Amino acid sequence: MREPRLTLITRPGCHLCEDARVALDRVVAVTGDRWTEKDVTDDIELEREYGDRLPVVLLDGKEHGYWRVEEERLLRDLTTPQL
Repeated sequence: MREPRLTLITRPGCHLCEDARVALDRVVAVTGDRWTEKDVTDDIELEREYGDRLPVVLLDGKEHGYWRVEEERLLRDLTTPQL
């Protein structure tokens, strides 16, 4: 099984992070993809990079968005064939 294409960067106690988890669950229910979560409190580099704009969604290791999950855009990007 390959690594999840989606990563959610979060921190404990973040209410927007909880909303993002729910949104990602809706997206992967449609696409069949999986997602993983990384907590910035476990990684100083993630904290430096993303700490002021959590949650952050990474798609294939690249920033896809932050604060809110743009579900329609994410669905489109996950289902569009990669060149």
